[in-house]
Amino acid sequence: MALALTSNPQEALLLALSDLDENDFKILKFHLWDRTLLGGQGLARGELEGLSRVDLASRLILRYGAQEAVKMVCKVLQVMNLLELVDQLSHICLNDYRETYREYVRCLEERQEEGVSRTYNQLLLVAIASPGSPEPEQEQGSVTVEALFDPGEMPTPGPATVVLQGPAGTGKTTLARKIVLDWATGTLYKDRFDYVFYVSCREVVLLPEGTLDQLLLWCCGDSKAPVTEIRRQPERLLFILDGYDELQRPFAKRLKRPGPSPAQDTLRRLIRREVLPTCSLLITTRPLALRNLQSLLRQPRHIQVRGFSEEEREKYVQSYFTDGEQAQKAFDFIRGNDVLYQACLVPGICWVVCSWLKGRMERGGEVSETPSSGTDIFMAYVSTFLPPSDNEDPSELTRDRVLRGLCSLAAEGIQHQRFLFEEADLRKHSLDGPSLAAFLSSHDYQEGLDIKKFYSFRHISFQEFFHAMSYLVKEDQSQLGEESLREVNRLLGDREQAAGEEMTLSMQFLLDISKKESSSNLELTFCFKISPSIKQDLKNFKEQMSSLKHNRTWEWDFFLNEAKMKNLANCVQMSKVAFKVEHSNEKKSHSRSSFSVTTSLSDAKKEEQKCLVVNEGNVAGTQKQAANGKSRGKRN
Repeated sequence: MALALTSNPQEALLLALSDLDENDFKILKFHLWDRTLLGGQGLARGELEGLSRVDLASRLILRYGAQEAVKMVCKVLQVMNLLELVDQLSHICLNDYRETYREYVRCLEERQEEGVSRTYNQLLLVAIASPGSPEPEQEQGSVTVEALFDPGEMPTPGPATVVLQGPAGTGKTTLARKIVLDWATGTLYKDRFDYVFYVSCREVVLLPEGTLDQLLLWCCGDSKAPVTEIRRQPERLLFILDGYDELQRPFAKRLKRPGPSPAQDTLRRLIRREVLPTCSLLITTRPLALRNLQSLLRQPRHIQVRGFSEEEREKYVQSYFTDGEQAQKAFDFIRGNDVLYQACLVPGICWVVCSWLKGRMERGGEVSETPSSGTDIFMAYVSTFLPPSDNEDPSELTRDRVLRGLCSLAAEGIQHQRFLFEEADLRKHSLDGPSLAAFLSSHDYQEGLDIKKFYSFRHISFQEFFHAMSYLVKEDQSQLGEESLREVNRLLGDREQAAGEEMTLSMQFLLDISKKESSSNLELTFCFKISPSIKQDLKNFKEQMSSLKHNRTWEWDFFLNEAKMKNLANCVQMSKVAFKVEHSNEKKSHSRSSFSVTTSLSDAKKEEQKCLVVNEGNVAGTQKQAANGKSRGKRN
């Protein structure tokens, strides 16, 4: 019992040796000179003769250190089948390795260029009913990160499964990494979990083997991690599976991709609780994978990530710019554009907007664009960071060549369900990774003794944007693209199923581009002409998708319907008409439509034109129109 209570490795070693009878002690000393058993370590036979228990403990600690000495004795005791003593000693090794792993997590995060240790902004989290409940996504109140795994909040007693869901860019990955870091620094879940493992569903395909032990070694970044001891108490483990949607797509069977890797199969077994059934799980996903994920889960708790509060939005913009004058100028610009102001409640889009504005400021150019949709925001960013169009050096990458290369790389990745690319993939598409840091992030991975470099798009939304663009910049513009047409036909062919699914972000971008003003803006921005046949395909695509519009949930809701409301209100005030919106209606709209619209943030200019004719006789009609506009994007 004394051994089980001590946390001092020196004391534990001496107590363990004292518990051995004389015969077992002799057998232990016999095995301690077996260097094969001990991986090259051990004592010479002459050193062991005549040593007492105290002398042996002192000799091992002096030679190898207390922790390593405990591990050596554990190996021998296991061979001797003294498993009870091994169990009592193993917690010493485990506690030691837990600190080693914590330090690894802290150092790993500190090395990240944009690590969450430097800056982090709070996100709005709301508990909602599960998709299969009578009232799916009904709000159940706000929740804190600290309370995510509170037993009283779980749907049923037993192992906890929490699903963090939200559209691209709402901050799920940043939050997941922040949770791991806070655990490692001892400020979160300190007494609940011995280990918190972060697993990127995008990167797990790099695992050479797909076993659970290999996954644990990969998470620890250590080929000698004590996986047996780590697995001994699965109820003290938390696995954060980040980006489940990147394991599959709703129409994955039609994509040109190989079957799931062994590592992906291991993750699915973990989710189904076929392995480590009592561990806790935190799974992040975009909405398009919820249906597939839900079928694997047992009574999960669903949390919706709603992005920034208004206060955090301003805080983020101010902290992004190191120059105070630039920060104020940027925030004033954002606040002066209702679309940007609402869009920046989404952290990923706020980063895109700030990066775009900073890029323009550093180049000394005036910001003349006034984005009125999500596509406009991405076009402004991309056009800012593409190489200049007047580059006459044939050895340098041209603007057109880079754009086409990024589009073809993105399309190939989406079609093959790939989000990580090797340098050879970039060369195939005439791209140079180091010079395209505005669009691509690099990742170094240890492969044996070699370091292998991989690239990914800065965010999944960039890959989806360039994928949509790929239909418009192909050399052969004879058709819109087989995959987009297949997506439309799939949705049209199964309306009942389509009503409960999410449209891919690529299709939403494409739908926004299909609008006349968006396609014209795109042609002007990137200096190329969309062929008449593509324009006709876009028109047909838009008409077909409009029949599904009210049955769909869009990837993003930038609260742009609220931006529309402000534009309408301004117009009505110009006509000296009082314009009021019921607070209860506004609250209801927020609770049901948050983060669920499209790349088409709004047709704000059209709304302005419409509302210019508003007069005192049709205020009620305007209010009704505004209310309808605000509820667009709700899930039926």
